[in-house]
Amino acid sequence: MSAPQNRKLFIRLIGYWKPLFSSRYLLLTNTISCGGLMATGDIIQQTREIRRDSIPRREWPRTGRMFLTGCLIGPFGHFWYKALDSRFPGRGMALVLKKVLLDQLIASPIFGFIYFYGMGTLEGHSAVDCLKEFRSKFWEFYKMDWTVWPAAQMVNFYFLSPKYRVLYVNVLTVGWDTFLSYLKHQAHAEKAGEIEETDSAAGQRPGMESSDPCIEDEQ
Repeated sequence: MSAPQNRKLFIRLIGYWKPLFSSRYLLLTNTISCGGLMATGDIIQQTREIRRDSIPRREWPRTGRMFLTGCLIGPFGHFWYKALDSRFPGRGMALVLKKVLLDQLIASPIFGFIYFYGMGTLEGHSAVDCLKEFRSKFWEFYKMDWTVWPAAQMVNFYFLSPKYRVLYVNVLTVGWDTFLSYLKHQAHAEKAGEIEETDSAAGQRPGMESSDPCIEDEQ
């Protein structure tokens, strides 16, 4: 394919994608991309768990819950960044630092709350149980958040157009969502691994149990 043809194809692809970032479709784009990339992060984490712990099967309902929770987080991110850019327009370094600080102090805990509460609710847990889990895992989540996001958000607020903010965050959060999936399901994965080791020690083939109580609890 010649260079002019490559350029025409590139321009055509941009023409297809550009409407997704218009004011008409931006909320939908931010919502679906957040859900899809959170599901991708969970798929990556489950792949690691399967290879590490020899868990016999993948839990697609868990990935579906990650997708739905991401679709809850996406709209919050959309309106949060819109409000932040409206209140503090511009790209001066002082403004960027202020936005990063506000994002860490206000948005980050809210993102965490939506994630743990949304996932817990979809798993069938009560509001009290969801709150307990959020409180027990918050500091581990928040400490890791401070190591990752301030630098990433500096790039976001300084270089990018406001309409690409949520997509930029969503793309970076494939790795972050892998950590969130681990944090949310670490006890479940460890328990499943222990059950597998017990079955092997008893002379049973992995996966021969008719039901896995750990998986049932998760569903």
